[in-house]
Amino acid sequence: MKPRHLLFLALPLFVFAACKKAPQAGGSVDIPVGEFASLTGATASFGQSSHKGTQMAIDELNEAGGVLGKKLRLITEDDQSRPGEAATVVRKMISRDRIIALLGEVASSRSLEAAPICQQAGIPMISPASTNPKVTEVGDQIFRVCFIDPFQGTVLSKFALSKGWKKVAILTDVKQDYSVGLSQFFKSHIVENGGEVVSEQSYSSGDKDFKAQLTAIKGTQPDAILASGYYTEAGLIALQARELQITVPLLGGDGWDSPSLVEVGGKAIEGSFFSNHFSVEDPSPLIQEFLKKYRAKYNAEPDAMAALGYDSAMILANALKRAGTTEGAKLKEAIAQTNGFMAVTGKITLNAARNADKSAVMLVVKDGQFRYVETVAP
Repeated sequence: MKPRHLLFLALPLFVFAACKKAPQAGGSVDIPVGEFASLTGATASFGQSSHKGTQMAIDELNEAGGVLGKKLRLITEDDQSRPGEAATVVRKMISRDRIIALLGEVASSRSLEAAPICQQAGIPMISPASTNPKVTEVGDQIFRVCFIDPFQGTVLSKFALSKGWKKVAILTDVKQDYSVGLSQFFKSHIVENGGEVVSEQSYSSGDKDFKAQLTAIKGTQPDAILASGYYTEAGLIALQARELQITVPLLGGDGWDSPSLVEVGGKAIEGSFFSNHFSVEDPSPLIQEFLKKYRAKYNAEPDAMAALGYDSAMILANALKRAGTTEGAKLKEAIAQTNGFMAVTGKITLNAARNADKSAVMLVVKDGQFRYVETVAP
C-alpha cells in the first residue's frame, strides 16, 4: 500500500491529466475533419486540386448551416508527396486534433500508408482518388469515391482494342502502387481479348531519362504505348518518344490529369488518350454548376481531382446527416450505406467492398486541352 501523502499527491495529477484529455467531437463546438494531401513535392498538382475541391465543399456546407447543427472544421496536413510522411501526419491528426473522419489521399501509395492507422483507430477514411484495389482491402473503415484500377485498366484495354491497337507496349512506374496495378489489369484484359503485349519496361518516380526503355519499345513496333504512371513523368516520356521518332499514341490513366502534363509534354503529348473521372465538357447541370462555382472561387478550371475532393467531402457530410452523430461506428455504417448519391463525378453507390460503382470517361489531348471522347459504364 502507498503512503497516504503519496496518494494525495497523485490525486491532483490524475485530475490534471483527465482535464487535459481532448473532448469528444460530439461535445465540441465544431466537427473536426482531417485531410491529408500532397500540397508540395512531386505530385503537388494532385494535392492542391483535391484540397481546393474539398475546401469548397466544406465552405458550402458551413455557409448552409453546417452539419448536425455544427460547423465543419477542415484540418489539412501536407504529406509533401514523400513516403512515410502520410503516416506521420495522419497519426498527428488522430491523436492531437481528434478528427472524426479523414479525407485523402489521391496517390494510392500514400493512402495505403494511412489506411491501417485509420482502421486501427476506428476513424473512417474516404479517399477521393486512390484507385489501387488494395486501399479498401485494408478494412471496413476505408472507403473511396472513385472507380478502381481493374475497371480503369479494362476501360483502357477496351479502348485500345476498339481502335485496332492490338500490339501494345507497357511502361510502368515500379515505385507507385497505382502504376503497377493499372499496368497489371490492362495487360490481363488485353491479352485475354486477343491483344499482345510486345514489350514491358519500367522506371522509378523522379526519373528524367526514358530513352533506353523507349528504344527497346520502338524495336517491337507497337500500335500504342501504355504509360501508366503520373503526369510528373508522362510529359517527359512523350517528349522523348517523339524525339526517337515513335509516333504511336500514348495511353494513360487518371494519374495524367494535371495541367502540368501539357506544360511539359507540349505538342508531343497531343493525340494521346487517358481515362478519367469526369469531363468539363459534360452538359450535366450538376457538373456545370460545379464548374461555375469553382471558377468563381478560384479563378481556375477544375480537374478531376478537384471534383473528387469535393465529392468526398459531400459524401461524408451526407453520411453524418444520416447517422445523426459523429460516433465512429455509426458514421462508418452510414458511409457504407451510400447509395445513388448524385455527385459531380457521377452517381455514386458504394458496393460491399466500399468502392464506388460509377462510369469513366476517355479524354484526348487536343490543342492543349483535355477533350471528351466517350463514357464507359461499369
